[in-house]
Amino acid sequence: MTTTLTPRVSALAPAPRAHVRTTSVLRAEWTKLRSVRSSAWTILALAVITLGIAAIAGSAVSSSWHTMSSFEKLNFDPTGLSLRGTLFGQLVIGVLGVLVMSAEYSTGSIRSTFTAVPRRSQVLFAKIAVMAVVGFVVSEVLSFGAFFLGQSLLASPAPHATLSQPGVLRAVVGGGLVLTVLGLLALGLATIIRHSAAAITTYVGLLLVLPLVVQALPSSISQPITKYLPFHISDAMTSVTHVLGNGPSLSPWVGFAVLCGYATVALVVGGWLVLRRDA
Repeated sequence: MTTTLTPRVSALAPAPRAHVRTTSVLRAEWTKLRSVRSSAWTILALAVITLGIAAIAGSAVSSSWHTMSSFEKLNFDPTGLSLRGTLFGQLVIGVLGVLVMSAEYSTGSIRSTFTAVPRRSQVLFAKIAVMAVVGFVVSEVLSFGAFFLGQSLLASPAPHATLSQPGVLRAVVGGGLVLTVLGLLALGLATIIRHSAAAITTYVGLLLVLPLVVQALPSSISQPITKYLPFHISDAMTSVTHVLGNGPSLSPWVGFAVLCGYATVALVVGGWLVLRRDA
């Protein structure tokens, strides 16, 4: 009698990977962001800094207006004054952007994420999308809040600004846009570096240390470079009367396009490395 042996192919062959919907990945990344305590504390710190500095600056100018020089009064920018907190908020939004990516690398949970979602590009896209939406909503709310708070605390004879005045709405909206893009830049750096402390250090170096190094160079070299630095671009974007330094500045929207280019390069390089490195 002949016995037919059927090979157990199903036990040996790898199981096919199920397709994971992008909406499911987006929901998962949103759950991670809102459930991690550090995210809530970072957003709270961003709100305190942005609104707190707007309140302090508005009150300080109101009490010291009569002691200001004619030059200071002539170049006074009430809009830029109220949005001054966004310049410091750039550091905080950078921390949030770094943690969105590097926190999983630090704990090793990124391996579970890539196992559940084999398409790594899908994970990266979801993290970028969630960070962009959250960063935009939070940043715009705080930018408008800082503007209205700062203007409400400016007492006469200090001039006030309204959204209908030329350049004011652009500056207020620009404050939120700059914070959003810088958060994405930080996320891109974290994707490249994969270590929270190193990514935050690199981000702070690009934002604060690099301008100091450039300023130490001869003016013939520093002035053409300064206008392309993120801090200088963000100051021009959030001001109606831009008076930072003596060198030339890019126009607000051109500078913002350059800033978007920086974030795009960081994210593209980070995405390329994600696809080629082990988790």
